[in-house]
Amino acid sequence: MVKTRLARRLPVSAVTALYRCLLDDTLTLARSLEGVDVAVMCPAADLEDLVQAVGDAIAVIPQVGNGLAAALCSVFAHFKDAGSSRIVAFNSDSPHLPTSILQAAFRLLDGCDLVVGPTHDGGYYLVGARMPHPDLFTTDAMGTANALEALLTKARDLRLSVQLTDPFYDIDEVADLSRLAEELQRTPGRAPKTAKWLCEWASAEQSNKAF
Repeated sequence: MVKTRLARRLPVSAVTALYRCLLDDTLTLARSLEGVDVAVMCPAADLEDLVQAVGDAIAVIPQVGNGLAAALCSVFAHFKDAGSSRIVAFNSDSPHLPTSILQAAFRLLDGCDLVVGPTHDGGYYLVGARMPHPDLFTTDAMGTANALEALLTKARDLRLSVQLTDPFYDIDEVADLSRLAEELQRTPGRAPKTAKWLCEWASAEQSNKAF
């Protein structure tokens, strides 16, 4: 159920193992921010599996409703109920995201209603707000090349002031994975578990070609 576009080119078992590394390293990134509470939002049906995968150091919260739009709405509702005044949701496979971008997202919320991190493919990797906006997320546009445009259109309709963080890339296609592998070869400490998996996978692929 994860990284479905990668699964068209890689074995499902490999994609699952990779995603586990991406998730672990992304959570390490999130927890490196000072004074920030971290939680994982997931479908209720996946709660037990995610608790086992993440451990008891991070809260795992079942979302209300199905799909990514419902998950995002649940993030903002959960943290607002917990008393947070600045809330940032970002995807679960971004260990390569610079810490400075996350810090900037929280800082920008001091002066606007909504912060969005655009991806190069027309989507977004991050969205932050000071309160829930249940009508903000369009289910039909999620995961498409129009996702960012649809979000910004909704924000204008709701009269929300918006700031953008730096454009970045997420891991959807094999080309994205290759780019990440090149980056982590130079700086493996940014995402050590992912870097190790990518190195082992590349070695295995070379061995298979040798035969």
